[in-house]
Amino acid sequence: MKPYFQDDAVQIFLGDCREILPQLPKVDLVLTDPPYPDQHLEYGNCDISFLGDINCQQLVFWTAKYDFPLSYNAVHIWDKKTGCASEYERIFERNTDRANWKVFREYLINSTVAANYCHDVFTGHPSQKPLTLILKMLQYSNCVGLILDPFMGSGTTLRAAKNLGHKAIGIEIEEKYCEIATRRMAQTVMNMEGI
Repeated sequence: MKPYFQDDAVQIFLGDCREILPQLPKVDLVLTDPPYPDQHLEYGNCDISFLGDINCQQLVFWTAKYDFPLSYNAVHIWDKKTGCASEYERIFERNTDRANWKVFREYLINSTVAANYCHDVFTGHPSQKPLTLILKMLQYSNCVGLILDPFMGSGTTLRAAKNLGHKAIGIEIEEKYCEIATRRMAQTVMNMEGI
């Protein structure tokens, strides 16, 4: 299986994560944002039950409007610091002994203006997460091993992992987002002190 993109820190695979995952090495953290059942219905009903078969720490974004379909030990909140229709999203922590319930406050990135305000980039992905949010979540996880995002989108998790010196694997079903993520991986690593 050949990666769509690969460098010393990151591998990107184009395809259905359920088909690619059995061919990957063991990972230490899953940090992902799957399509929600109430948003972006163009992706169909996203069954995330396969995450139950991955035995490692997991941080999974999920809508505030539907029950999370897997077991978990903590729920964190992403406060988008905005007055939009959905002011927060939940992040479910799985397969850890921690029972911390944290709030991560980072502005929603939904335009070039918002991205510039937050010193981020706008990729055009409909559910882009702020780089600073993902950096803070990676730091919270204390993961020092391999990170997986099976719903990679435009590559924010991989970019954050690379910035922090971690190795990461991303899987995305849409080639246009693999292209965007590949360009983001080619950017120079930013200084993350003080985050």
